[in-house]
Amino acid sequence: MIFRSVLLATALLAVTAVAAFGQDGDDAIAPPVLRAKVAVADDVVRIGDIIDNAGTAAQIAIYRAPDLGTTGSLPTAQVLSVLQAHQVIGVDTRDIKAVSITRLSRLIEAKEIRLQVARALEHHSGLGDAANLSLTFDQDVQDLQFDASATGAIQPIATRYEPRSGRFDVGFEIGNDNNTTPVKLRFTGTAIETVEAVVLTRDVQRNEILKSSDVITERRPKAEIGSDAAARDAVVGMQMRRQLRAGQALRTTDLAKPDLVQRDDNVTLIYESTGLYLTIRGKALDSGAEGDIVSVLNLQSKRTISGVVIGRGQVAISVATPRLPTAIEIPASANVGSAETAAASVTASNSSPIAPKAE
Repeated sequence: MIFRSVLLATALLAVTAVAAFGQDGDDAIAPPVLRAKVAVADDVVRIGDIIDNAGTAAQIAIYRAPDLGTTGSLPTAQVLSVLQAHQVIGVDTRDIKAVSITRLSRLIEAKEIRLQVARALEHHSGLGDAANLSLTFDQDVQDLQFDASATGAIQPIATRYEPRSGRFDVGFEIGNDNNTTPVKLRFTGTAIETVEAVVLTRDVQRNEILKSSDVITERRPKAEIGSDAAARDAVVGMQMRRQLRAGQALRTTDLAKPDLVQRDDNVTLIYESTGLYLTIRGKALDSGAEGDIVSVLNLQSKRTISGVVIGRGQVAISVATPRLPTAIEIPASANVGSAETAAASVTASNSSPIAPKAE
């Protein structure tokens, strides 16, 4: 009688184990096995997440999952105690001391959020390219974690911008895999369009020549600079038209070509022609940059002539070539040697832009 009772108890235990793990006869002999590392997408941890061969008990929730994108740890002894409360016994722990549980998520970094807001505002209500927009948010933008099912693209659904105040209000929507309500985001703040500007590193005076160390490049509000911002490669070596303070941005109207010739300076007058190069001393009556036409006093003849500035302290002059008579106007008795002498005399005379008379 006692033997029959033992057999009956053994049979009932076997039936209970089969019901607990929901497995057929072949699977019933596979014991539950503990996992060392677990990743969950839901906000709860179930028995099936941490135990292999959990059977019908697999869907039982036993723990709250860690926060999105974080990892928690559960001591094995604590896990076994909870499993026993749900009739899951005989777990093979494989000498695991603790179970690591990670909550899966989708991370959207702060820099990506700023980029998406800038793209939503790009060319909106007169704004320029997204790369030229400077954004200030009402609340500090930080990295955001979303449920792992939120796999959709960040789509702008509402964009408002007030040009006078610079205020923006942008709404986004992120779709998910489970067809539930999309994630909605909203960001507010101010947007200013900027341009690359050349800024002075020191105070400069009128007529000073700029050096590379005198300027740096910064982004400044477009409203401050306008469309007249000077480019760095066009600034160095230029001459200031007016006095400016350190920190001020340069406009093209602030700059001029440097004066290579200063009024009252001694200059060199240069006349160059085929096979001939003549120089003479002069005194500048005007200041001028390269390519400017200035008046110069010929110190030898005391006559004022005009020339083109071609270098520092150098002015090029030209002598008008006289028109020779045509063949029909040349008398038969003309002396060829005399004509050659007259031409040479014209070439050698460089003190006046008017051709000298032939001797």
